[in-house]
Amino acid sequence: MFIESVVGLAGLVAAALFIYGLKAMSSPVTAVKGIVTAGYGMVLVIAVSFLNIFRTTPEAHPHLLVNLGLAVIAMVLGCVWAGHKGRTVQMTEMPEMVALYNGMGGGSAAALAAVALMSSHHDVNLLHLAITFLGALIGCISLTGSFIAWAKLNGTIRKPTRFSGQRVFNCLVFVVTLVLGLFTIFSYGSPVALLPGILFFIAALFFGVCMTLPIGGADMPVVISLYNAFTGLAVGLEGYVTDNPALMIAGMVVGSAGTLLTVLMAKAMNRSLTNVLFSNFGDSSGEGSGPEGEMKSVDASDAATSMNYASSVIIVPGYGLAVAQAQQKLYEFVKLIQADGVDVKFAIHPVAGRMPGHMNVLLAEAGVPYDMIYDMDDINESFATTDVVLVIGANDVVNPAALTDKSSPIYGMPILNAYKARQVFVIKRGQGTGYSGVQNSLFFQENCTMVYGDAQKVMAEMVEAVKALGHS
Repeated sequence: MFIESVVGLAGLVAAALFIYGLKAMSSPVTAVKGIVTAGYGMVLVIAVSFLNIFRTTPEAHPHLLVNLGLAVIAMVLGCVWAGHKGRTVQMTEMPEMVALYNGMGGGSAAALAAVALMSSHHDVNLLHLAITFLGALIGCISLTGSFIAWAKLNGTIRKPTRFSGQRVFNCLVFVVTLVLGLFTIFSYGSPVALLPGILFFIAALFFGVCMTLPIGGADMPVVISLYNAFTGLAVGLEGYVTDNPALMIAGMVVGSAGTLLTVLMAKAMNRSLTNVLFSNFGDSSGEGSGPEGEMKSVDASDAATSMNYASSVIIVPGYGLAVAQAQQKLYEFVKLIQADGVDVKFAIHPVAGRMPGHMNVLLAEAGVPYDMIYDMDDINESFATTDVVLVIGANDVVNPAALTDKSSPIYGMPILNAYKARQVFVIKRGQGTGYSGVQNSLFFQENCTMVYGDAQKVMAEMVEAVKALGHS
């Protein structure tokens, strides 16, 4: 009785820690504290789960010791691998890691559901089975869908996979999955449920692949957020199945937060979620379309001198900044021109980078103060009165074609209004298109000048140029 009370109380405490941690993660100022707090909640849940074993007798569960040994081995392997990856992962690889962890969470929920659906407790009611089935379906989709997203982000899958009649095919796969799941539910407890149960899980995993393969790479931030919501929902549902309040509360909080973030990101692109999932936007395999003309270029030192003598500068970071690992040099440059009285701000588009908040984390890693970082809605009106905008590795999020060219695939997507500034410098490796394959009309405007080269090398040259003007 005592152990049962401790287990129940610990679950509620852990759930409270999860909620507080997630709330703290909503601000970059308290994000680290939130992660640590939520981690304490997870440690508590794991410890209580092992404590709960003492309520079980070997006679009731003859495989108890074997299962306990497997759980310990899995936990040790997971901690060692995750600890190593967490310490060594590059900032450019963070989106892939997030996608991978999303998939693992969904897979864990699906595994719990598989155990429940394949067991033979005849006293389980229909509602319990329906929730188990729904958690299994969502968990499987999150597992394989996240793995495909991971493969797209790291370049293993370079092009969306599309074919004629694909939507109909995907719809048929989903219907077959539902039918197999329903058959498994209504034949629960009988030997005939085994085969359709196995086929259901195979079909659900396959549907996750089918659902994600045709989505373009430029939509991956929204897709990652969606699968994060899926994983949270699946974990919450399986928490109900296993009568675990910590899983229920934490899963539903993560699921609802992920859903809200997904909706906000889709809104930031001025597109519906169905358009993200079922349209052909984001095909980076195309040659791109856009204006004809020449792009003007300038040396890094000249661009740096112009910014040093400006009154105001807005910096727009993109994925190219992360690839070049140039955030430290960028902030060194910013501090130099700030010393000369230049007002510097950073502008972040909601879908910049490869995952939600990617650029915020990148700048925080370099030590950029939070009060210098502005969201799109808070800074867009400032571009028209800004002397210089520096775009580093961003493309689609500053493309004016989204506002003016109805034939453009990104038409209607809100952008950062960098084109309105008096002068725009764009640091870019070459003249290629962005992740969506769409040419950027900003690069051909009179007020825009390109600075070609690797972002870290260019920023280093800019730092030296400003120092040569009298800074030490």
